[in-house]
Amino acid sequence: MFILLGIAFLLIYGVLVFYIGWSGWRWMKPVVSARFKLLYIITLVFLALSLILGRMFGSISLLSIIGSYWLAVFSLLLLLLPIVHLMVWLTRLTRLPHHQVQKWAGFLTLAALISLIIYGSYQAYSPVVRVYDVKISKQAGELDTLNIVMASDMHFGLLSDEAHAKRMVERINALRPDLVLYPGDLIDDNLDAYRNRDFAEILSGVQAKYGVYASLGNHDKFDGPIQEIIDELERSKMTVLYDESVQIPGGVTLVGRKDRTETDRAELATLLQDTDSAHPLLLLEHQPHNDDLELARQNGIDLMVSGHTHRGQIAPAHLITQAIYENDWGLLQKGSFHSIVTSGFGFWGPPLRIGSRAEIVQINVTFEQE
Repeated sequence: MFILLGIAFLLIYGVLVFYIGWSGWRWMKPVVSARFKLLYIITLVFLALSLILGRMFGSISLLSIIGSYWLAVFSLLLLLLPIVHLMVWLTRLTRLPHHQVQKWAGFLTLAALISLIIYGSYQAYSPVVRVYDVKISKQAGELDTLNIVMASDMHFGLLSDEAHAKRMVERINALRPDLVLYPGDLIDDNLDAYRNRDFAEILSGVQAKYGVYASLGNHDKFDGPIQEIIDELERSKMTVLYDESVQIPGGVTLVGRKDRTETDRAELATLLQDTDSAHPLLLLEHQPHNDDLELARQNGIDLMVSGHTHRGQIAPAHLITQAIYENDWGLLQKGSFHSIVTSGFGFWGPPLRIGSRAEIVQINVTFEQE
């Protein structure tokens, strides 16, 4: 089954690459030598393969970087080219010279592509702070309020690099948090790319009164014991909750679940057996799947924080995440239950965000006993 799906993917991918290559050649053909055609084909094939080989051989950093940027170009051209072709076809109904239209359509497509890459890069590397106010009608000891700062989906590695990590630490500390939560995907599939840089030292600079806690996501994986990932992350003075719970001052309980891709993860009810539901219950659940959302509500969770969706990362993919998830981004409240999903601080694949933006979330929690 997986082999058939892989073959189908490669066939579809090959057709789309051909479409992009054919479109580019039609534009360039009148102004370049025919000898250039072979170089053009070789370059296109290399770029197309870089996306696949970069994932297969993640240790080759340059190949992974080229593959990520090719994915950006590939995705954007698939959005732009059908529109351009339609506009060129419509001009045939006018008296405009076709060869001039073809030439300028190519220049405009290139200009639009470059502009979108610049804009998307800015959106990816210039995070904003989203602020949400949450009221929890439970006692929390002497705590009347709790300033929570949450960041997710950093995907630290090659392109979400040390500079981006320093940016996050500075922004978090500027918010003077009581508690910092990272609900998954801190690492971008490659533990070595994370471990061989200064991420552990950089992230250890986060300051929070009641500590820093994380859960693992679907990209916090590699071919080795999961404990190696946990140990590496905990070098940054954070506590990884891997199907575990912990209580902080005020009787507030934090629960961190394994990602739903892990078949051996415990039931939420099991994780809550020894907790006091009279006090606030906070859950780190990487994927805001609709079933897990409802399960958290039924089990008395007051606040569930998630990431994973990236809010589509590159539009119009946000329409897909909106269709899949009841809450794909922002704050959703159902009675006493609150779900907050962040679009993420980093990115997967290309370092671009169009229709979404890198963000840190600040949650101002107020405890009030009814």
